[in-house]
Amino acid sequence: MRKTLLALLASTLLVSACGTVRDSRINPMNWFGPSRSVPAASEENANPLIPQRSGLFAKRAVEVDTYAGRPFEQITDLTIEPVPGGAILRATGLAARQGIYAVRLTPATLDEQPVDGVLTYRLEGVRPDKATSQGSNPTREVIAARRLTNQTLSGVREIRVEGQLNTLVSRR
Repeated sequence: MRKTLLALLASTLLVSACGTVRDSRINPMNWFGPSRSVPAASEENANPLIPQRSGLFAKRAVEVDTYAGRPFEQITDLTIEPVPGGAILRATGLAARQGIYAVRLTPATLDEQPVDGVLTYRLEGVRPDKATSQGSNPTREVIAARRLTNQTLSGVREIRVEGQLNTLVSRR
């Protein structure tokens, strides 16, 4: 009985002190205060610690990375697997030679929107600079995948994956 009474008394004292802790500096919720509006950064009030010019130790300007991939010769398989929130588009391609890397499914349109209900992709890869052997079919086969959201798939009746020699289509 004494332990219960002592625990009840201690919890009552602890809960009664919450009102003062709520407004004190001990409470981490009070450390930053409420949000407020500030003017947008411009040339006059730019951060002086971030360099605005190039110099000896400044990083070079970021160059736009262009993808140097070319379409695969043949598309051998196309599967669309439903997942929560969308689907996974998986395409298998067969290259003419071994050594192709950085394989991607690139959209045919810049905004990745369907044209007349058709969403089109190209299976592309970067070919090596040096000559490589042809090899057997399993050594030239690659798989690329791309996640498609439900928003991307809305209004899509057909998904096409294009290669140089053929195109595979999957319809809903």
